[in-house]
Amino acid sequence: MAAMSLDAVQSQRQRSAPAAGPMTQVMGRRFMVSAGHPLAAQAAASVLSAGGNAIDAGVAAGLALAVVHPDMVSFAGVAPILVHLSATRETFEVTGVGPYPRKASADFYRTQCAGEIPPGLLRTVVPASPDAWCTALERWGTLSFAEVVAPALECAEHGFPLSVFSAYLIGLSADRYRRWPSSAALYLPGDAPPPPGHRFVQAELAGTIKLMVAAERKARGRGRAGAIRAARDAFYTGDVARRIVEFHAREGGLLTLEDLADFHVEVAAALRTSFHDYEVATCGFSCQGPVLLQMLDLLEGCDLAALGHNSPGALHLITEAMKLAFADREAYYGDPRHVKVPADGLLSKVYAERRRALIREDRAWPDLPPPGDPYGLAAVRNGAPTVPPSPERGHTGALDTAYVAVVDAEGNGFSATPSDPSVDSPVIPGVGCVVSPRGSQGWLAPGHPSEVAPGKRPRLTPAPAMAFRGGRLFMPFGTPGGDVQQQAMLQVFLNIAVFGMLPQQAVEAPRLATRSFPDSFWPHPSAPGVLEVERRIPPETRAALARLGHAVTEWPDWEWRAGAVCAVVVAPDGTLMAGADPRRGAHAIGW
Repeated sequence: MAAMSLDAVQSQRQRSAPAAGPMTQVMGRRFMVSAGHPLAAQAAASVLSAGGNAIDAGVAAGLALAVVHPDMVSFAGVAPILVHLSATRETFEVTGVGPYPRKASADFYRTQCAGEIPPGLLRTVVPASPDAWCTALERWGTLSFAEVVAPALECAEHGFPLSVFSAYLIGLSADRYRRWPSSAALYLPGDAPPPPGHRFVQAELAGTIKLMVAAERKARGRGRAGAIRAARDAFYTGDVARRIVEFHAREGGLLTLEDLADFHVEVAAALRTSFHDYEVATCGFSCQGPVLLQMLDLLEGCDLAALGHNSPGALHLITEAMKLAFADREAYYGDPRHVKVPADGLLSKVYAERRRALIREDRAWPDLPPPGDPYGLAAVRNGAPTVPPSPERGHTGALDTAYVAVVDAEGNGFSATPSDPSVDSPVIPGVGCVVSPRGSQGWLAPGHPSEVAPGKRPRLTPAPAMAFRGGRLFMPFGTPGGDVQQQAMLQVFLNIAVFGMLPQQAVEAPRLATRSFPDSFWPHPSAPGVLEVERRIPPETRAALARLGHAVTEWPDWEWRAGAVCAVVVAPDGTLMAGADPRRGAHAIGW
């Protein structure tokens, strides 16, 4: 049966069942939230019901994710954010990732760490998420920090039932938590992984939150914005900062009070590209967000609809476009404050057309294709190796990230991918969480655009997105999943924009991911030609992909490593609909 398009929703409502896809589709009129944990979605919904806007609610959900999903999200982690303001039709990026400490350098790791970026405090970058949340709240929200952090504080102080997924991940990584006594004490009570439903209390993290709330309350005379800044400063220049730095000094870390005090996120206009009747926005080149834009530019010249959803031909073209975009990621993406990124060329339609000519319909690239030349708008950069050589093969399977999307009654949108897993670095005593170990996404290869340097941000995998139609917000969307993020987001977007699926149908559809490029996490292994495919894609389709030269590896039916996309769609008549991926227990709430 044909999929039901969004434009046909009105006519389908009177039928007893949809034309295709799941029987469950969350809908509402006033607001919609989709988030990586049910309690985070509820936190956002409670804020919206109390009169807050999408930014208030998104910040509340993001802060809650740092408490109820502590295996994947740190309160002192990363938080790239997109905000759309319906009144002005502006879309902003909050960078949400901090730099390496002043004492960090590629030479330091080469000489002092045997050429490794080792687990532990030496992976720490300046934590960005507290500043990111407070910046978004101050600039575009309406409520106080105390009001939006209240659900997170409640869960931290009094506990919450540990989800099945989090219990599974903690159990999977039990030996890694045991490396540090402070981490083992929190995550392995009684020296054993907690079961699903365990009341997970984070008393020290609750104390950190209370310090920020108290600072805001004390600064009420400075107005709402000044009080929020005071809450933020309590983290970066107060007792919280002192506890972090004292632990680093004692345990061999590199972070200093100056690193924390001097940090501020950046706010800029989001990057955009067009795709037929849509526009798609992402964060900039300090993350992998533009990979999505490049893939869409490459695929705009392909008739995917004629090939059919998840047909061998369509999946082959999508995979080859992914490889081309990731080849450019490895060659050019990095912190624009430290490296020259040819942004205009990379997002040029002419460049995409010339790169598209490298895709063969009858044969897959056996490895990662060579990068292009975005300066000269040429398909291939002369003399360029495909990727830096790596002795490692496979992929890291690194754990990271959650996501939240919000749209309010006014049409404001919020899209954020907070992250930082708790297994790569110790919990800071007296603070109650891991401080951003995102330095694991640095490179030591000389000349690599993401080579480690003092004050430089690592190239981030978390990268939220938004789509627009007719100049209006159509869909905030995103996912966890490391290097799979942009691949999963691409497939869900195409499911909706090209194949006419409802959002829940779109996120539940089976998908695939290539591993041909270097993994973003240290030590950056790759798996040339490997294509991981969920088993729900038929065997005959997988066989056809193999005949085209893809090294097909079978995933289970609902593989959590395939991402967990959340999306909120604004239908033409204003109806709000959400997709919440069951692969990791995401949840949607609307009204």
